Amino acid sequence: MSVWTMLGGPVFWMLVALGAAGGLVFLNRLVWIRRAQIDYADFLRGVGNVLEQNNPDEAIALCDETPAPVARIVAAAIRHRASSARILRDIVDSAGRAEVGRFERRLATLAIIAQSAPLLGLLGTVTGMMKVVLSVNGEALVTRVDLVGGAMQALGATAAGIAVAVCVQVMYSVLRVRFDRLTADLEAAASEILGMLAANRETAA
Repeated sequence: MSVWTMLGGPVFWMLVALGAAGGLVFLNRLVWIRRAQIDYADFLRGVGNVLEQNNPDEAIALCDETPAPVARIVAAAIRHRASSARILRDIVDSAGRAEVGRFERRLATLAIIAQSAPLLGLLGTVTGMMKVVLSVNGEALVTRVDLVGGAMQALGATAAGIAVAVCVQVMYSVLRVRFDRLTADLEAAASEILGMLAANRETAA
């Protein structure tokens, strides 16, 4: 009997599936962050030049052509540029929260996997040891394969739970650091576009 056959308890393979799911979520969010991160200062300079020419529609079109959260926040501000400063701030804050929430919904999946994997590993340990005990009590002649099989399921589940938890926690931490940087860019861009619109309003008045 091969090692992988003995490790083939249901909890072990459940942990393998969770690890694979965590890896897919990580790659998906990593690609999203790479696409979302742009040079917001350069982007805002381009938008500001268009706004100085009194062409807000072209500025909005420029934002729509840029697939990044910063562009969507800037577009929301420009579309409501005629609103009061307080309302405009609320609109920009709401757009920012929507972008953050869209990302964090997936990020929470990694946190759940990292927290639940050790508990599932413990469950697999218990069920594996129960298999050993039942083999000893239920059969007159217990073979080494029966004992080793249950012990391997127990140890395999424990190892898989720890391995999945560690790997997914590292993935979560990497994404969290990069997302915090992106959030800082969003906040800076929001403040800059609000100041830009306020300056344009004063110039027009």
